[in-house]
Amino acid sequence: MSESSAPTPNAAPDPTFVLVRSQMGENIGGAARAMWNFELDRMRLVAPRDGWPNPRAVALASGAGRLLDQAGVFESTAEAVADCDYVYATTARVRGLTKPVLEPADAMDEARALKAAGKKVAVLFGPERAGLENEDVARANAIITVPVNPEFYSLNLAQCVLLIAYEWRRARGSGDGALAQIELASRIEVEKLSDHYEQRLDEAGYFFPEQKAEGMKLVLRNMWGRLPLTRADVQMLHGMLRQILRKRDGG
Repeated sequence: MSESSAPTPNAAPDPTFVLVRSQMGENIGGAARAMWNFELDRMRLVAPRDGWPNPRAVALASGAGRLLDQAGVFESTAEAVADCDYVYATTARVRGLTKPVLEPADAMDEARALKAAGKKVAVLFGPERAGLENEDVARANAIITVPVNPEFYSLNLAQCVLLIAYEWRRARGSGDGALAQIELASRIEVEKLSDHYEQRLDEAGYFFPEQKAEGMKLVLRNMWGRLPLTRADVQMLHGMLRQILRKRDGG
């Protein structure tokens, strides 16, 4: 795995754009070109359908081939955002998952404030046909949705990337900055917390009946993803669960 060179110490990088299970190399190349139009160069790929590297992506990238050369490739969305502090998921449908929903301009204004405070931000983009799955969206802190024609809300992957990159360039980071003042836990820390609770709740028989278990686990994972947890919060929640189990087991 390779990626763009590291930022200077204590400086957060520009947002990482994560293309999840992209289906066509041409669209990846178009997305790279759109990113570089606005000087964004941090691309990650999650399980691209046609494998990687992809010569069709290079052909469509035009002068942005360096983004493809430096792109990180991951097996899962969780791995791709593990080192990030705050994650946005782009989707045309809110899907019933309870999360903050922002338009691109507001989201990128918030992202600018997060970057200024040293936080690492990622934006998820789904595959061309169906978009992000609920499992992907559940791992994000917030949703970005574009106010397009409700009768025709499908956007080409490169179009969506271009729109978010443009709003990033325009943003001033002038939001209220509340999130930027919090020492947020990284996504891998939240993921491990979610795994810890899911494992213990599974052992306790919480996910019942069986046919509803996967949906219940998704709701729980979505809750963890939505909460702006700090590292101290994560440590406390781990400790609370361990103490409960010690008492139960007579420890």
